[in-house]
Amino acid sequence: MTVVLGAAEIGAVIGAVDVVEAVEAIHADLGSGSMQQPAPVALTGADDALFLPMAVRSDRLGLVAVKLMADIPDNADRGLPTQRSTILVSSSVTGECIAVLDGMAITRRRTAAASVVATRHLARPDSRTLGIIGAGNLAIEHARAFAATRPFERIVLWSRSSATIDRFLQEVGGDLPGRCVIAAGPQEVVEESDVLCTLTPSVDPIVLGSWLHAGQHINAVGARPRPTHRELDGQAMARATVFVDSRATALAKSGDLLEAVAEGALSAGAHYAELGEVIAGTAKGRTSPGEITVFDSVGLGAQDLAVAARVIQLAQDRGIGTPVAVAPGSSAPFSTLAGAAS
Repeated sequence: MTVVLGAAEIGAVIGAVDVVEAVEAIHADLGSGSMQQPAPVALTGADDALFLPMAVRSDRLGLVAVKLMADIPDNADRGLPTQRSTILVSSSVTGECIAVLDGMAITRRRTAAASVVATRHLARPDSRTLGIIGAGNLAIEHARAFAATRPFERIVLWSRSSATIDRFLQEVGGDLPGRCVIAAGPQEVVEESDVLCTLTPSVDPIVLGSWLHAGQHINAVGARPRPTHRELDGQAMARATVFVDSRATALAKSGDLLEAVAEGALSAGAHYAELGEVIAGTAKGRTSPGEITVFDSVGLGAQDLAVAARVIQLAQDRGIGTPVAVAPGSSAPFSTLAGAAS
């Protein structure tokens, strides 16, 4: 039996999921070599739409997943989200489709969690100021995720839209608005932050290497999954030690990395440590207080699967979701979800 979990149903349970722990654990699996994350294949056509089927298998969880992510810039003119995704989860033992989930909330939460995990392992422990460039939904999720796990004394924020900033301040909750300082521009955010998160759908660099300072950590998150879109210029990448979530994926779709290589700022043959390798202890993280580090966050199906497994288990526990007999011989809902919450 397959259970369908829509956005509302996922929203009812995802707040109870320790997303940071789930994402950190799946990266540790990747870093130890107990699972692998192949690069997604980009499906393009005559328009500017991009479809990415992101496949992953976890024997620890006993699950296989495919997330179909659609990046459709023209949706902005239609009044629709420019990115949509659906996650299909099956048992790696029986092959049965266990669940189909809307991907929006899971994607936002796991993306913010990855930045928290990277900051935990790469940033200086005495970092006090968080810089955020961009104030949309990803920025809101990042602010909340850091507040819950690694609070900062100050948040320096900038967005092109004052309305977006107003919405950010209204929705982040808690005492976060009182900690926020609105910057005049991205340079001010960069120069004042110990940890910087770039969360914009930029095509051209919005952060210049000359603005960075010693000891800083940057989570480069927002650029669309296209090899020519980027938020950091080549000098910024060259000044930093660059870490990736997946080498195969970053070398396929990270504009921050690929454009820096194309310009000669980075070597085409350089080896970039993965975040999971740092967590697992098979690669070094920060090596000195003055080192600049960049986490090039492109997003992985493994992260989606890690969080989806927890969501499915909670939905089972609470009796949430719509069961559908997709195939003959289907078992009872969730009966093949062995180990997913572990």
